Amino acid sequence: MATSDSQLTQEYLQSILQYDPETGVFTWAVNRSPMAAGRLAGRCDERGYWRITINNHRYRAHRLVWLYVHGVWPTHQIDHINEDKADNRLANLREATNQQNRQNLTKPFRNNPYLGVSYYKSTNKWVAQIRYNNKLKRIGYFATPEEARDAYVAEKRKHHPFGML
Repeated sequence: MATSDSQLTQEYLQSILQYDPETGVFTWAVNRSPMAAGRLAGRCDERGYWRITINNHRYRAHRLVWLYVHGVWPTHQIDHINEDKADNRLANLREATNQQNRQNLTKPFRNNPYLGVSYYKSTNKWVAQIRYNNKLKRIGYFATPEEARDAYVAEKRKHHPFGML
């Protein structure tokens, strides 16, 4: 019985699950109590990732896709290109380092209006910042969040070839 990443093989996975690369959905290929063959495999967890339990071990479906299609476990993270953690279509998945995966972010943190932009109370201005090569670079201070966003986007295009902007 396969119970860990190192033991779960492509052959075994393909014998118990069917994967549709167009929809990103796994279904059971065999009857597995209490699930019948043809039924949807897994469920969406509290963080938005689709998880499937195989032999008492929970796997993230996007990692199972990689094994199912490529025959090997990913050596890095699997990035959901469109940022939808439940969208496991093969065309939406890529292997990426943590840095590459973070470059794909398009949603701002907290109450900030744009990615890479935040309000600085002490200066009463908007600051644009970007992280690359594990260093935080302050791009500058701006009167409006839109000016800060434009400066951030210009800098992002220089340093983040994997980013979506």
